[in-house]
Amino acid sequence: MTPDIETIGIADLFEPSSSARDRTDARIMAAAAGIGFMAVRDFPGDDWLTPDKRAQLLRLFALPDEEKQKLLRWNFDRSKKNVYRGWFPLQPTAVSYKEGIDMGPDLADAADASVSDDPLCEPTPLPAEDTLPGWRAAAADYYRAMETVGNALMRSIARGLGLPETIFDAYFDHGISTLRLIRYPLRNANAGVDIRGPEFSVVHKGETRTIIGREHADSGFVTLLAQDGVEGLQAKNLAGEWIDVPPANGTPAINFGQLLERWTGGRVRATRHRVIAPKTARFSIPFFYEPRVDAEITPLPLDGAEPFEPFLYGDYLWESATNFVEMSGIKHLRQPRSKKAS
Repeated sequence: MTPDIETIGIADLFEPSSSARDRTDARIMAAAAGIGFMAVRDFPGDDWLTPDKRAQLLRLFALPDEEKQKLLRWNFDRSKKNVYRGWFPLQPTAVSYKEGIDMGPDLADAADASVSDDPLCEPTPLPAEDTLPGWRAAAADYYRAMETVGNALMRSIARGLGLPETIFDAYFDHGISTLRLIRYPLRNANAGVDIRGPEFSVVHKGETRTIIGREHADSGFVTLLAQDGVEGLQAKNLAGEWIDVPPANGTPAINFGQLLERWTGGRVRATRHRVIAPKTARFSIPFFYEPRVDAEITPLPLDGAEPFEPFLYGDYLWESATNFVEMSGIKHLRQPRSKKAS
């Protein structure tokens, strides 16, 4: 039986046009238009997906609590100025039981950091070098590697749609892609939360499992998710069934976001996914490949696609992202920037 989630070698995406690249494009487009999930292998920077190199990034979670608190976002520490980037702590009563950090493009290129007053462009609070020697450089290298893969996938999707391969490029110049590090610890059964209800638990393969990542579809263009070999991520297939996303080392899971689904008139599918509790703590490293904040998203020249009113990516992202629990209480801090004559 053909697996629901295919692993695709993408080395040909980084080479000149060829029949082999065309075949890879076709496989990617089939996954994007079908289940909306795939895994990829054989790409520049794939050595970052080894356990040893991934551990370099995950050292952040070993920081003392007082160091993590220096990185908190405004909604968790009102003395902070950063509202979109930074650390989010565990929230024991929430369905999504995780802690981690969101980092922006200034991580990879501090000199290119935006001077905008838009909170989506704010600098990322990062640990001091002497608390985690070499960590910033490793995280910056990983960010750049995932940007390269995101760009290659973006061009492949363009070709798969029958469009010029560079049609999306200008939208992503000075993009605001996010690198997120997440730890899903085992939930404390004595935390005073009843986790037996349907919001907190599901039956999977005859076993009751706790939900630690609420069902959702990503809001952006494409997500590259490096897992740690620990199961738990699930995607909803075309039949509406929850299936496991293989957590193999070296093969990041790729899923497509609601922006791309809308942009392509539904030709690409934004798949809903969730995380159920494994038997041990789970770490994941998603990279959300995103356009620049002031990119005006306009309909693509695709036959039969429903037209839509152009919108600014930053407005769309803020409205979507601030619905997640780790962003609660900040929606009012940014007003829409659209409705301006272009």
